[in-house]
Amino acid sequence: MTKKLTKSSDKMIAGVIGGFAEYLGVDKTLLRVIYAAISIPGFIPCIILYLVAAWVMPEKNQ
Repeated sequence: MTKKLTKSSDKMIAGVIGGFAEYLGVDKTLLRVIYAAISIPGFIPCIILYLVAAWVMPEKNQ
């Protein structure tokens, strides 16, 4: 079975970072902290990328 990148059902905002964490097999909280740290110096590009990913990533079929 192939892995598919989908939004997480464990959402903080849109489930994007949680979806990436599930896909990569890493802790969701750790990835959220890393994303927040990266977002501080590059706020606008990170927000735009997050919004695009939230729009493009499919919901998880349960």
